[in-house]
Amino acid sequence: MCGIAGIVNLNGDGVSPVLLQAMTDALAHRGPDGEGHWIHENVGLGHRRLAIIDLSPLGHQPMVSRDSRYALTFNGMIYNHRELRAELEARGHRFRSTSDTEVVLNALIEWGPDALLRFNGMFAVGFYDSLERKLLLARDRYGIKPLYVSEQGGVFAFGSEQKAILARSSFVRRMDKSALMEYLTFQNIISERTLLQDIELLPAGTYGYLDLRATTPRLTVSRYWDFDFREESPEGTHAEYVEELDRLFTQAVNRQLLSDVELGSYLSGGMDSGSITAVAAASIPNLKTFTCGFDLSSASGMELSFDERAAAEAMSAVFKTEQYEVVLKSGDMERSISALNHHLEEPRVGQSYPNWYAASLASKFVKVVLSGAGGDELFGGYPWRYYRATNHASFEEYVDAYYGYWQRLTRPDELQAFVSPILDEVAGVSTRDVFRSVYPADPGSLDRPEDYINQSLYFEAKTFLHGLFIVEDKISMAHGLETRVPFMDNDLVDFAMRVPVKYKLNNLAEVTRLNENETGAKAEKFFQRTKDGKQILRDAMARHIPESVTGREKQGFSSPDASWFKGESIDFVRRQLNGASPIYDILDHDAVNVALESHLSGAENRRLLVWGLLSIHEWMTQTRPSA
Repeated sequence: MCGIAGIVNLNGDGVSPVLLQAMTDALAHRGPDGEGHWIHENVGLGHRRLAIIDLSPLGHQPMVSRDSRYALTFNGMIYNHRELRAELEARGHRFRSTSDTEVVLNALIEWGPDALLRFNGMFAVGFYDSLERKLLLARDRYGIKPLYVSEQGGVFAFGSEQKAILARSSFVRRMDKSALMEYLTFQNIISERTLLQDIELLPAGTYGYLDLRATTPRLTVSRYWDFDFREESPEGTHAEYVEELDRLFTQAVNRQLLSDVELGSYLSGGMDSGSITAVAAASIPNLKTFTCGFDLSSASGMELSFDERAAAEAMSAVFKTEQYEVVLKSGDMERSISALNHHLEEPRVGQSYPNWYAASLASKFVKVVLSGAGGDELFGGYPWRYYRATNHASFEEYVDAYYGYWQRLTRPDELQAFVSPILDEVAGVSTRDVFRSVYPADPGSLDRPEDYINQSLYFEAKTFLHGLFIVEDKISMAHGLETRVPFMDNDLVDFAMRVPVKYKLNNLAEVTRLNENETGAKAEKFFQRTKDGKQILRDAMARHIPESVTGREKQGFSSPDASWFKGESIDFVRRQLNGASPIYDILDHDAVNVALESHLSGAENRRLLVWGLLSIHEWMTQTRPSA
């Protein structure tokens, strides 16, 4: 895990070593163990190193081939690098190190972009062929590792974070207001855009070529992999799926224990992190585990159940882990929000400051930590979402229904009022069209509710999960910590996409009936309180963790913000979002304050919107984009 950066002067001018140094300095937090730079004519590659595999100088980057033709800057971890190394050695490649970086270098030399499908892991790469004068950029299948690209003023640049690109003092910072509309709708940016014009994310599961021999070089992007939730035929039995899931899950966790430094695991009170901890603890005595809890003395309602320390401590006792905990109070949000948003670079999904403190805790003891991210999105952990859109006359009707659900920050009737100061500039932006563009142009045959649920799983893996990965990467790397996600093992993901929906969700027939015939409080109560979801995973993980855990209903990792924002933090919220806030350069003061007061007075729970507005305030204060 590291930080990568690169720059290409499209006019052919040589690269400034001072600028390349500035780009990697901006990423120093991602790689405290070393740095490197490589320049060839008008191309420069930079690297900051967090040493995990082969701690020796032989793992130094950028890594250059023996004949000096190829250079690689690489961020990530390839869990099957030993198997790939053996295959490459059989083809005549020689190795100097035991690092996965050298395997990536030789794999790209041997197979070109076809190598990407062979990698089981997380990665972002910049790979330059100085003879062909081609730059290859790529991200892993699922987007666990970010890679930003930019072209402005005759300069092409890329980096693990936007900070590397913004190290160019000549970069003009202009807000991308279309991206702002996405965030205000979805609490996420689901396209490749960022809040800054001329900076985009290379999409997950793609690679791009920049051919410098072309008269006008442009990055051309191709997709090499995509999610495909499609039930296999003929189906296996429930017992067969449970057995295979257990085998693949155990294999995935054990694969990701590969490390030359100490490794630990997050441990909430839930099934996903608990199962990972159970398997990891079987191989690592006294495994260090980390839990983030909450002081609930000022919480109320559903938020009184948000502290999972007791359940985590019980599992720690069962698995004999060395357990560490941090307990958050409302003031911790206020103390962390500036540093957190500096590292996040722009608002993304979720109230992520608890993750910030969890990563800070883990980084004091280990360099690598395992996370349960991905289990919900692969195995149907959010049934109340999917059941909102299961029976439709057409795919477009389904899109309308699911789009309606995913308007998380602002309601359709208030969004235009929110953005009235910039309404002329965003009048042509259709967030519904952005939503639709996530799906394939031809979704195929959709004859059953299960088919629509698989479409919902596809959407969430491509957008919500991707946003979670972006957030987790930025937060962990801010603390020099590598986060691994065993649920995103290639073999496990391929299997999960084939598991029939009926084995993930138990109440499909009943909920379809509710969607058709029930409205109001009865249906809402079901959606909020159902224990449905991840049924096949619960059955398989029952072999590893107590039934008291596998039988619990789904609960996300959430702080009691609804209570805190209108209680102990109310003065902070009002102080940040008063009339002097820069958000009112783009948002309407009166419309925003009507929504804010609705939450602060207790009339509505608008905690997501409050956090979103605080995040936009921080972004504008720190980034200072021009109009």
